[in-house]
Amino acid sequence: MIMYICKYMIMIKLNIAEAKKNLSRYIERLVRGEKIVLCNRNKPIAEIVALDEDRVDPRPLGLARQQYGEFELDDAFFEPLPAEILDSFEGHSG
Repeated sequence: MIMYICKYMIMIKLNIAEAKKNLSRYIERLVRGEKIVLCNRNKPIAEIVALDEDRVDPRPLGLARQQYGEFELDDAFFEPLPAEILDSFEGHSG
């Protein structure tokens, strides 16, 4: 329990301007397990954590088959998306 509390209490709060200027100074602390809480005018908006180490073993094939069994995709799956859906991915409303 104490390790759990300590793990999540160690965090760095940075406003965007500070992060832009000095993020490279905080990278080593991220690697050691600390987190960065990115703030916009002192309001938390995101959390930055170090990624786990790269996988050494290749990713096993067929994971979806193990969970879902065999399935087929309809030809419509490969058709282009409608313009209104593409627009929503790009942040356009219409």
